[in-house]
Amino acid sequence: MNTAVDIRGLSVRFERGGSSVTALDRLDAVVPEGHVFGLLGPNGAGKTTLMHVLLGFLPPTAGQASIFGTDVRRAIARQRIGYLPEHPDTYRFLTARELLHTAGRLFGLRGRDLRSRSDALLERLDLTAAADRLAGTFSRGMLQRICLAQALINDPDLVILDEPTGGMDPFGRLRIREMIAELKARGKTVLLSSHELSEVELVCDTIAILYKGSVITAGSAAALVPAGESLERFFIRTIEAVDAGAADHAGKGAAHA
Repeated sequence: MNTAVDIRGLSVRFERGGSSVTALDRLDAVVPEGHVFGLLGPNGAGKTTLMHVLLGFLPPTAGQASIFGTDVRRAIARQRIGYLPEHPDTYRFLTARELLHTAGRLFGLRGRDLRSRSDALLERLDLTAAADRLAGTFSRGMLQRICLAQALINDPDLVILDEPTGGMDPFGRLRIREMIAELKARGKTVLLSSHELSEVELVCDTIAILYKGSVITAGSAAALVPAGESLERFFIRTIEAVDAGAADHAGKGAAHA
């Protein structure tokens, strides 16, 4: 199986007020093509930072990452990516249809192909009835969906979704799940971050738990979570075990001092 995302020893450190903050700490991860890969972690674990490195928004301090074999520091690596940020926004003075046509033209789409792809995405994300409404009139969930449609207009091979179901009602979450399943069926790769653990469990082939900038465990939900335990409980227990181990290590170090 070919590799979509390959991350080796990736570190990101920020200098703040004379001190160094580590956002990613020698992180390793491999995402196969055609997989749905979920990133779990508490706030500040490094999930969004990792996505920003893959998107070329942030340079790594150390290590490397590649997308379909191309280093993420090269602009060409981003030609095959679609991205939905955690708090999406767009040009609210344009209609939904105009937004998709504008985004499509940036990728060289024109004429019938552009109209056909725009109409298909509007229909798939249940936005056809709102296609000619200004985005400024949209609810949060509708805004989330039109921004997802923009991210998909270029038919990307890697789709990066940061909290894709935030602010959505159950019907909106269902549409996103169905869209992710369709992307996978077409051989696309999806990398998503979410605090909605039930959503992650439903759609992801592989789950990686990030904490303090590192992957502390990864695998399928079926392989990771013991029978009779929920993913949420497993997630909390795993994070607590890391903290307990760190505290124990610090206590032993103080005792030997």
